[in-house]
Amino acid sequence: MAGNTVKDKIAAGARVVDVRTPAEFKDGSYPGAINIPVSLLPVRMNELEPKDKPIVLFCASGARSGQGARLLKQAGFTDVTNAGGLDDMPQ
Repeated sequence: MAGNTVKDKIAAGARVVDVRTPAEFKDGSYPGAINIPVSLLPVRMNELEPKDKPIVLFCASGARSGQGARLLKQAGFTDVTNAGGLDDMPQ
């Protein structure tokens, strides 16, 4: 069920953000994803505005994307989804 939500959000134009390291991103990511490592999220989150635009985050396992989702929500982003790991992303 959660997979449908993520898939629906992406189909509706959500911004997809890979919060893994640039090296992990270079080895392969989700089509159309942008790479903002979770460590850089606090200084780069303005790139994800407007704050009401849907955002889907993922990493390798879901831990870093969970951290990223908390950071964005604390900063006032209203539609943030932690999709988990890259393997959890819809095909």
